Parts: sequence; C-alpha cells; structure tokens
Amino acid sequence: MTIRESDLPNIGKKFEVEVQEGNKLVIVVHDDGRRELYHFYHNDYENCASMVTLDDNEARNVAAIIGGLAYKPKALETVDVSLGDLIVEWYKIQDGSKCIGKSIGEMQVRKTTGASIIAVMEKGQKKHINPGVDYVFSAESTIVVVGERKHLKVLKNYLFGGEI
Repeated sequence: MTIRESDLPNIGKKFEVEVQEGNKLVIVVHDDGRRELYHFYHNDYENCASMVTLDDNEARNVAAIIGGLAYKPKALETVDVSLGDLIVEWYKIQDGSKCIGKSIGEMQVRKTTGASIIAVMEKGQKKHINPGVDYVFSAESTIVVVGERKHLKVLKNYLFGGEI
C-alpha cells in the first residue's frame, strides 16, 4: 500500500492511498472537519467511480469501524499493529482474569506496566474511548492497548494473571 500526503492551501490535506488490488482512494480532510472520499478503479485514475462526504463525527465513527474499535471479527483473539516501536493490540478479558472487578487506577496500569489502555469495548457494544482511572474491568470486554512489546507483555501478565 502506498500513501501520498499533500497540503491543500486554505482547504486542508489530501491523502492518496493505492491499495494492493490497484484501486486508489483519495481522502480530502478539510480544515472545517469535513472529509471527502473518492474511489478510483485501478485502470482509470482520471474518472471517479464513487464519492462520499462525511462530517467530522461521521468520519470518526467510520474510522472506528474500519480500525476495529466498533467490531472485531471473532476469528481475531488479538490484533497486533506496529507503529515503529509502539505496538497496538486488542485483548479479550476472559473469565477468571485477575483484573476483573478492579479499576484502571486501582491497578495503576500505566505506572505498573508502562503500557496504556486507549479503548475498551464491552459486551453489548458499549465503547469507552480513552477510559479513565475509574473504569472497572469486566469479563468478555475487549481492551485496546498501546506500548512497546516489553510493556505489553508485562501488561498482559498483570491484567490476566496478576503477576508482573
């Protein structure tokens, strides 16, 4: 996948994304928060095949869906995304995990492990983006975490097994 970024003076930014199958997606992010998405077939970059405009809220909701925050396929127990040294992973909290019934603050997750919890999706689709220290862990929730690999290993052991 190739991504090209360019400034659009007094408009915003343009991102051109060429995907593996050869199609191109052009995303224009306007300074007022609107997003325009243009789809081009691989054999015709001159004529737009489809276009949609999203307001800021719609764009963020679509991003959550595409990024896996709204729904994670059941086949994926963990997802691992690398951003240089930072890793983003998804973990499902199983029955019997040591963190169940405890809050993020009570466990001092970031201080103890060096990793951060950036989102939680509870059973029933309730979402907590950037949960605070008062968030209490529950079984069957999926947590989205970020950190270096060594910190994520400590986090997983601490939340699920109660060990550092």
